[in-house]
Amino acid sequence: MPELPETETIARDLDAALRGAVIEAVSIVRDDVLREASAAMFVRAVRGARITRVSRRAKSIVLRLERGVSQGSTDRVPDLHHLVVTPRFTGALLLTEPTDERYTCLRLTLADGRTLRYHDIRRLGTIALHDAARHTAWDATLGPEPLDPALDADAIWNAMRSSRQAIKTLLMDQRKLAGVGNIYANEALWRARIRPTRAGKSLRRLEASALLESLRAVLTESIALRGTTFRDFQDAYGSRGGFAAKLAVYGRAGLPCNACGTPFRTTHRLAGRQTVWCPTCQR
Repeated sequence: MPELPETETIARDLDAALRGAVIEAVSIVRDDVLREASAAMFVRAVRGARITRVSRRAKSIVLRLERGVSQGSTDRVPDLHHLVVTPRFTGALLLTEPTDERYTCLRLTLADGRTLRYHDIRRLGTIALHDAARHTAWDATLGPEPLDPALDADAIWNAMRSSRQAIKTLLMDQRKLAGVGNIYANEALWRARIRPTRAGKSLRRLEASALLESLRAVLTESIALRGTTFRDFQDAYGSRGGFAAKLAVYGRAGLPCNACGTPFRTTHRLAGRQTVWCPTCQR
């Protein structure tokens, strides 16, 4: 599932390519990916709108749409909407033609002739239509962003120290910290030398500082390499991310730790996801 580096890569690509573009036509091929709007409402809100910004929030790509004209004689379309695209496992926002059009769920044709497609083989991703109030409410359900300079170690420490849940589980809780998923939680905890199965309340203040530093480092490094692709993730131009070769922990169960040589251990007991750690380095 795309995490912060992957969705950040897509958002940056699309912001550079689409800022200022006008959506001339909307073709909904699979309406089961839509959320919080019927197909008719979606078309009415999106067609004719200008894309003024593309950004990321948590694991979602957000297209900000603005307009200032009325549609119809009595009803006015609100001036501001957001499309919140959450790709999940196989979703992709593409500016290039996909290899198989059977999995295209949505096409947005731009006034300059280009097409933005939402392509999703398993159709587990979603596209939500938010007006301004709904978008504010959605944003408020999410925790702070780990790359936000305003976030400090005390915030991480306070978010974890009252809980008996595993530190890794808390790290991936989007209400506490936005954008972190299984891959980068494993990597950051190994770098910070913290065992992922420990209870949140056991985290010490100095460890919280090390965790935040490690998390920011691994996320920044992955963004620089345009994310991690094992199978499905592709950027807006259909290319793969390059960070998989740099992973020190994730997917390496039973292999020797790069730091001490001890074989990595693994469990699936934390949220059903693969957790990998070094029993020597991570305490």
